[in-house]
Amino acid sequence: MLNQDHRYAHVVRVAWCAENLAHFHQVSTAKARVAGMLHDLARLYSDARLIDECRARGIAIGEFERRHPIVLHAPLSAALAREHFDVEDPDVLSAIAKHTVGGASMSPLDCVLYLADGLEPGRDFPERSALWNLATRDLEAAMRGTIGQSLRYLERKGFEPAPATIAAAAAFGGAQGVAQ
Repeated sequence: MLNQDHRYAHVVRVAWCAENLAHFHQVSTAKARVAGMLHDLARLYSDARLIDECRARGIAIGEFERRHPIVLHAPLSAALAREHFDVEDPDVLSAIAKHTVGGASMSPLDCVLYLADGLEPGRDFPERSALWNLATRDLEAAMRGTIGQSLRYLERKGFEPAPATIAAAAAFGGAQGVAQ
């Protein structure tokens, strides 16, 4: 399990990356920074606690989420951002809620946080640097490449992709490799 120090360092890197990507793409840097800092509020919760906390708040739990409760940390983190930090901005809450598996409809801020979380410098996979460079130039192409990389990783590991990730891949024109 990841400890609090590792999680804090990750959150700071994601906030920094989100702010930078937002700047490159004329998205609110303030919203991106807040979303980055609050995106993993529920990340260290146990599976049972994630399910219990989501049920208590009426957050939808589908079959995929029942099998993989960790993905519930994203919508639960959005709820916690509202409850504990008085975040009411629907753009920020949406970005937090979608940062893990994406979705069929994603705003530029949603994409910024999704990419910042997946491509922050603490991530260690061969395509990371090329995808980050692409993300600074073209959000949609970076989404296709990053989702594609994620789907290939899940397939290699024998893991099931989230329906929302499949929907995101379709929304961005299908998952593709890294464009140089």
